[in-house]
Amino acid sequence: MEPPTADGRDDGPGGGLERRVAAGLAFLRRRLTGDYEVDDFGYDEELTDQVLMSLLRPVYEKYFRVEVKGIENIPAEGGALIVANHSGTLPLDGLMMQVAVHDHHPGGRHLRLLAADLVFVLPVVNELARKLGHTLACAEDAERLLGQGELVGVMPEGFKGIGKPFGERYKLQRFGRGGFVSTALRQGVPIVPCSIVGAEEIYPMIGNAKTLARVLGIPYFPLTPTFPWLGPLGAIPLPTKWTIQFGEPIPTDGYPPEAAEDPMLMFNLTDQVREQIQHTLYKLLVQRRSVFF
Repeated sequence: MEPPTADGRDDGPGGGLERRVAAGLAFLRRRLTGDYEVDDFGYDEELTDQVLMSLLRPVYEKYFRVEVKGIENIPAEGGALIVANHSGTLPLDGLMMQVAVHDHHPGGRHLRLLAADLVFVLPVVNELARKLGHTLACAEDAERLLGQGELVGVMPEGFKGIGKPFGERYKLQRFGRGGFVSTALRQGVPIVPCSIVGAEEIYPMIGNAKTLARVLGIPYFPLTPTFPWLGPLGAIPLPTKWTIQFGEPIPTDGYPPEAAEDPMLMFNLTDQVREQIQHTLYKLLVQRRSVFF
């Protein structure tokens, strides 16, 4: 016999299925009638919760078997900037980080990712990215989201991180000019370093067909042990075991307003964030038993 529902009703056998069917039909009705909301950036929270996360979750739980550490370091409320390393040839690490926050944060928070321009010129990918809460990696969008109390994720290595050779795995690339630090300072939000282990090995990049990349207008064209030699099968990522660790937040609310214009402070804080991520990566690698287990 099924237990009573949260509101005290005892639906009896099959009641749970009936509720799920009713909820699914109501969701479809809202989709067909347009009775749902998206924010100014195109983020569709209901679609993300009900559909997109459900599609990503099996990859997260069963394929990469992601272990999450330090989720308590993400604030329970208010804006925060989560800064992570970037790797893996294709940007799956950002998506897995979104699932980690969505499914494990006790406050049920959502992570809004800053994405490269290329994401928003690709058909289908552009629309899905917007629905998932991604937006352009620019200071204006980031500040606006942080000002609204959102969690914002950024991967400052960009294409230098996901497109680096396999021989340079887990060696952080340059973090640019510290734009993410000045954004956090202007909004007075904490910076949460995030270290991701496991993504480096999903597509071991042993070469880069630069001429072909230029012809296609993309930053790099990866050559891996399986791609493009095995055709579409070569695009299947290796089932590595992932760990995502959120580090202790670095506060920024103690600095004066003009601090965001101080280049030396930008450099020091950027270096502090980068070193914390790199140190945690090395620590996780030492603790790792195997790439796949």
